[in-house]
Amino acid sequence: MSMVDVLNGNQAAARGAALSRPDVVAAYPITPQTPLVEYLTQFAANGELEAFMSEVESEHSAMSLVTGASLAGSRTFTATSSQGLALMYEPYFRASTLRLPVVMAIVNREMISPQTVWGGPQDSMTLRDAGWIQIYVEDNQEILDMIIQAYKIGEDSRVLLPVNICYDGFYLSHLTERVEIPDQNSVDKFLPDYVPTHIKLDPKKPMAVDPLTTGDLLMEYREKHMEAQQNALKVIQEVNDDFARVFGRNHHGLLEKYRCDDADVILISLGSMTGAAREAVDYHRDKGLAVGLLKIRSLRPFPHQEVSEVLTGRQAIGVVDRNVSFGWNTGILYQEIRSALYEKEKPVPILPFIGGLGGEDLRIEAFIYCIERLKEARGSGQKNYPKTCWLNKKGG
Repeated sequence: MSMVDVLNGNQAAARGAALSRPDVVAAYPITPQTPLVEYLTQFAANGELEAFMSEVESEHSAMSLVTGASLAGSRTFTATSSQGLALMYEPYFRASTLRLPVVMAIVNREMISPQTVWGGPQDSMTLRDAGWIQIYVEDNQEILDMIIQAYKIGEDSRVLLPVNICYDGFYLSHLTERVEIPDQNSVDKFLPDYVPTHIKLDPKKPMAVDPLTTGDLLMEYREKHMEAQQNALKVIQEVNDDFARVFGRNHHGLLEKYRCDDADVILISLGSMTGAAREAVDYHRDKGLAVGLLKIRSLRPFPHQEVSEVLTGRQAIGVVDRNVSFGWNTGILYQEIRSALYEKEKPVPILPFIGGLGGEDLRIEAFIYCIERLKEARGSGQKNYPKTCWLNKKGG
């Protein structure tokens, strides 16, 4: 039987990890992720988690440890934020190219400089092309559920890739919500023990791992890695649907549509700000504007086809980013959306918005302002992207 508790996001992530029965957990503290590994350490001390807990000396060591443990056939877990993610970049990239289904929570925090400890997905989104699967979640229930799903996705023989579950620092990591915790027996049935089939280190059968690789082999590795990312699009949706049947909670897989069926204009969001965006959509619906909301969950692999299908035929589209892409004067998600719509014959206005950097609150008023801008832009056509609108607490 499941139970209900009030958990902050880090507690939810720790519960999800513990329910997944990892063999090895690497722990190193960094704000705002630190409580997550503290909770896991407490679970292990209390006998609630049977795993080898390793308190390493840096994030680089944490990723190196789980990479080695995964090569040896273990199910592994770790977590980090911001500069910690930057420090582990070398083994982070290696974990994906070695096709190891490591699961790591990224508690999103802005990168320095200027110095900040507040939330923002700039850290993980900057590494979106390091070969990991990256899924962004909205609330604490989704954190717990997606940690469990991440193992089933990454360990699927069609995928065999590491998975990031990314959630906003402080807005989720330190704030509490009602969370339903599934029972261990149900999770065990949904997520069987990990049995590696592609690689497992064995002292009786020595082998070289990650030797100097020639170009022809690297081409083959990259091609198969890219195929696995595309396979993950189907697997993410399948695992979501299986989870919904077993546990009764549907997180909609690659993306979530809200009041989109008859919408003339669509606002696009990612992460915890989506709740405020929904309120703004409802506000404008009550005033007669046919507006919908599209929440992107999978940034890598990016669901280009699914996004294109949702956005085809709309009169205006707005993308709210909580990050920046230097050199383009827009956010990262905005570029992904434009790419997904590139081949459409009829141009549609796609407006870029940036706000909420450094943990700044994105309130309902900001999303109301975005939708009003979309209302003005309907049907105007577009050849070049307009100037980015920088949002403040009251709007633009």
